[in-house]
Amino acid sequence: MQVAGFSVGPLRENAWLVANGTRALIVDPGAEAERLLREIDQRGVALEAILITHCHFDHVGAVAALARATAAPVYCPAGEVAWLQDIDAHAGGFPGVGPFESYTPEHTVAGGDQLELAGLRIDVIATPGHSPDHVSYAIESAELVLSGDVLFQGSIGRTDLPGADHATLLRSIATLLAALPAETRVLPGHMGPTTLAAERATNPFLRELVTT
Repeated sequence: MQVAGFSVGPLRENAWLVANGTRALIVDPGAEAERLLREIDQRGVALEAILITHCHFDHVGAVAALARATAAPVYCPAGEVAWLQDIDAHAGGFPGVGPFESYTPEHTVAGGDQLELAGLRIDVIATPGHSPDHVSYAIESAELVLSGDVLFQGSIGRTDLPGADHATLLRSIATLLAALPAETRVLPGHMGPTTLAAERATNPFLRELVTT
């Protein structure tokens, strides 16, 4: 299995391409659809699914274009479908962004779901807090989790946005730490990769979790 990350759009969001042989999926294609399509084509893989961790505009801005070009079905957190269906209406507070092409997903996901996509088993973990129905995608066989905007290298997701809550976010991070092995690689929505062990040991925002 191969994983490639592409920092896209004005907020430098990470779109992650996960390839299993010639079969692939992409997580959070937030912008620069043409660039992402070129990367997919150059790697000679077929996109079988588009997974969304949450529906903030910087994570879903290229969803419609990729879905249209590849016919790959979109998997969206059930509680945020309305956001994907009207991205512009939920992009407030960021002047100068958009307009965006909205999309109605083929599938919805919720915590506890197990997906079989591109020959991989993917566990859906409910991780709200940064957004109301945020999810993370864990691929146990590869010891990685695609965490969206829950956990970053040395930081955590913002909780000053509509529907966000700091205490809920910390509980979500605690869920990841308890559910997944310490060596699990974290592929976040911004900044570089890290591991759960590294964040448990050094992330200043997790001190409350580590000491309780």
